[in-house]
Amino acid sequence: MKKYGAEFFGTFWLVLGGCGSAVLAAAFPNVGIGLLGVSLAFGLTVLTMAFTIGHISGCHLNPAVSFGLWAGGRFPAKELLPYIAAQVLGGVVAGGVLYLIASGKAGFELSAGFASNGYGAHSPGGYSLFAALITEVVMTMMFLIVIMGSTDKRAPQGFAPISIGLCLTLIHLISIPVTNTSVNPARSTGVALFVGDWALAQLWLFWVAPVIGGMLGAVIYRFISSEEN
Repeated sequence: MKKYGAEFFGTFWLVLGGCGSAVLAAAFPNVGIGLLGVSLAFGLTVLTMAFTIGHISGCHLNPAVSFGLWAGGRFPAKELLPYIAAQVLGGVVAGGVLYLIASGKAGFELSAGFASNGYGAHSPGGYSLFAALITEVVMTMMFLIVIMGSTDKRAPQGFAPISIGLCLTLIHLISIPVTNTSVNPARSTGVALFVGDWALAQLWLFWVAPVIGGMLGAVIYRFISSEEN
């Protein structure tokens, strides 16, 4: 239960910190943090939680990461469902807290997106379903390669949270214009449930693509890092 609690609070912090920066601070008058700030916020949530709970649960915070680590031989199948349940619940609770905060401002409207992920008319840059699919698969694939490489017993010890956090920052810098960046089904679900409508209708992509990408990245790293190769 301690592991599941760590995943709950870690994912809560990721969604509140990352999506909160997008909803509350990205376009704040005169001193908005913009795309760069939101990207950094997501990276910082993972970096801080990796140092905080990495030794408790492994700090997945993401169903795609859990699936990927399972595919890479680093995580038991019996733990997948409870980990994912804890992650999604943490994301949804964070979405609720963010809604309570954001709705305290006059003029707040969920129709503005609430940091939801989308494609087509709901992509920040108007990118197609196909472009969104490729983006989410490839970005999550690279995320898992970095995660597995950084946590490999042969890698320099103690630096994994830094490289993983910076990788997530880079991923957001690349892909916010395309999908608002998911690479994490729990993050997507946590805010989509409050927006409803189109966000829920498009949510399937932000489960399917990251999970495929995560498993693909793990398998690729397992192959290229094998000492037999």
